[in-house]
Order: sequence, then structure tokens, then C-alpha cells
Amino acid sequence: MQIINNPNKNTWSEILKRPTQSVDDIEGIVNQVFDDVRQNGDEAIAKYTERFDGVSLKSNVVSSEELQEASSKVSEKLQNAIKNAKHNIEAFHKAQKTGKVEVETANGVLCWQEKRPIQKVGLYIPGGTAPLFSTVLMLAVPAQIAGCKEIVLCSPPNKEGKLAPEILFAAQLCGVTKVIKVGGIQAIAGLTFGTTIIPQVYKIFGPGNQFVTVAKQLATKFGVAIDMPAGPSELLVVADESANASYVASDLLSQAEHGADSQVILVSTSKELINSVSEEIEKQLNVLPRKAIAEKSIANSKLIYVENDAVALELIDEYGPEHFIVCSKNEDLYVNGISNAGSVFIGNYTPESAGDYASGTNHTLPTNGFSKAYSGVNLDSFQKSMTFQKISKDGILNIGETIELMAEAEGLRAHKNAVSIRLKDLKK
Repeated sequence: MQIINNPNKNTWSEILKRPTQSVDDIEGIVNQVFDDVRQNGDEAIAKYTERFDGVSLKSNVVSSEELQEASSKVSEKLQNAIKNAKHNIEAFHKAQKTGKVEVETANGVLCWQEKRPIQKVGLYIPGGTAPLFSTVLMLAVPAQIAGCKEIVLCSPPNKEGKLAPEILFAAQLCGVTKVIKVGGIQAIAGLTFGTTIIPQVYKIFGPGNQFVTVAKQLATKFGVAIDMPAGPSELLVVADESANASYVASDLLSQAEHGADSQVILVSTSKELINSVSEEIEKQLNVLPRKAIAEKSIANSKLIYVENDAVALELIDEYGPEHFIVCSKNEDLYVNGISNAGSVFIGNYTPESAGDYASGTNHTLPTNGFSKAYSGVNLDSFQKSMTFQKISKDGILNIGETIELMAEAEGLRAHKNAVSIRLKDLKK
């Protein structure tokens, strides 16, 4: 990892640059696949599944028999762990429910807001080098709590044309209505346009590689909403001499092993800690099964020394990390002061992997600096807020003149007339 001492503020944007391709580099491929799927449906899906995933499938739809069989392939211990994690995720997301908000804004003018579920949602679950069955819990649990009627799950098949049994077990446990063996750009295109096999949905959720992220953004051009731009994973740790170097190194490596394009950063006010963490990373890296992947990620990562906590906080807010770990004796400064982060983990005993799996918070979070404007997935992500109003005779008499004056000032005579005709009748 590169060690950087007291970087000048005008170099921050370059230092904090993500190791991702630009949209221009991959947009052409995404557009090509989208056009093909829109025109040729399942035929195009099959072609790209064979090209990108290396497998030809008789059917992309996971049968009820396959779902049943999956349970027998997941150990009882892991089944219990998944159920325990589901319980915690449910508890946290159920607590996010809000009731009807109702107010009489003026005498006779009643306004209220209610939540309604998004009827059809698509969940993208990455496969690749690490089938993320935990993401099934993070997306399907709040979708079920929200009351979504159709929950369609897409995930890329392995070379044998199968999905990981853990993904299927979690899908069955969490009320997914349809599971389809399709991944990458073609999965997002299928959910966007709909095919004979893949239902068209109203909103697409889930993380993925850079191609999936760009595909999701392209889906919005065709009237399909997305949770957020969620690309390669990233973690920033702020730590001082009060932190445990081996803990910090383990957290950095836990994100680095996600993929070669992941990024991890340590910001510290202690040069001694930076040196200790660097040594610990080398020790722990050597025993990781995914060492080769983690090494590539570590090459894109940085250890940054700054003089004080105020500078550290400003730098971190500029970066806007997906995951932010605070291991500092001044933790209140960071916890109260941070504005841009997807999810925050506080103290030496709060590893980021707790949020990835079982603490209850959601792990589908904005990356690439999008935490400056986007929230992570939550219960509201699967709902829409609808407003209602009912105005009585007294109510229209109370606010009618206000509406007339404003409509006339904007030159919208029909708007004014819609009120005036009512007021005329009431004043007879």
C-alpha cells in the first residue's frame, strides 16, 4: 500500500481517485447488449450467458425442485446462521416503518401522506468469484416487509449452470417469487425490458461490477428506477494510536478481497499506527485464500497520514466512503461530524463485516462518492410516498382566493377558473 504523508489539499482529488474505468470505457458494450436484449429477448439473454458466463442453459428459470434441493446442500449450522442474520435484518428494517402523516393545513383542508410498496422489484445478486447470498437477505427482507408483490432475483450461473445453494436457500427463506439464472448486463437489460422468461420490473436493486453499475444507470433511461449506483466495494478507516493495528489491517483486507477493483484507505494521525498496519497487512495477506485478488486491490489503496482530526474529517467527507470505520479516541468528532458515508462502524469491536452479514443494517450502499447524495438501501427504498388531500366547502372558501391570485399571476387562467367556478357556486 502506498503511504502518503500530509497531502496538500489541492492533491486530494487525485489521491482519492477510485480505481474504476470511466463510463465511456464500458458504455458502448452496455448499449450493445441492451439493444440486443430489447430486440431479441431470451435469444440474446442465452447468447450473452454463454459468452460471458461460459454456459448454455436449457432453462434460465430455477425450478421449485432446484429450490427444494438447495436446502439439503446447506449445512444446518449455516442455515441457522442465515436465519439468525435474517432475524436481525428484519428487526432493523421493521423498525423503519412509519405510519400515516396527517395534518389539517388550514380549516377544511386535510392533507396526508401514506406509503405504498413498489409492486415489481428486481434483485441483482452478484455471483462471480464470491456468490453473495448475504445480499439476498439485504434486499429480499425489506422488499417482503414493504409488501412488494413480485420479487424477481437474477444471479449469474456457474460453469455447471447452477446457482450457489446458499443463494437459493436464502431466496426461498425470504419470499423471492422468481429466481432466474442470468447475470451481468443481460440480467439488468432483461429486468428493464422484460422477456418471455424475465419479468419487467419497476425498480432494480443490488450491487455489481462496473458493467452492472453502468447497465443500471442505463436502465433509468427506459423508465426503470434503481436503488443507487453501487459498484466496486470500498472502505475507509480512520484510526489513531488507540486503535488495534491487527484489527485495522483485518478490516482493510476484508474489503480488499471483494475484487481487484475494490479500494481500501487508512487515514491516521499516527505514523506509528500506519507502519504497524502496513506490517500487519503483509502478515495477514499471506494466509488469505483470495490473496491474489486482495493484492491487486491493495495496490490501488493508500495509507494517509494527516496532522489532526479536523483535517482527517474534511478529507474523509471529500472522499465519501461506502463503508467508514472509526477507531479513534475522538470518535464523537467523526460520528457527529461525518456528512458523507454509506454506513458507519464505530469502535475497535465493530468490524465492517458485521454490517455485511448479521448486525441488521443494510450492506447495499452507495460507492464511488455517491454517498454525498444517495442513501444505502432501506425500507423506504421499496416504497413510494403518496400524498392525499380532501378539501371541504369551508376549506375551498379559505384557500380559494390564494389559489386564484397565484394562478392568475402565472398566467394559468384555467387553473384559476377551476377554483372560481366552485367559489361562485358556494357564494350564491
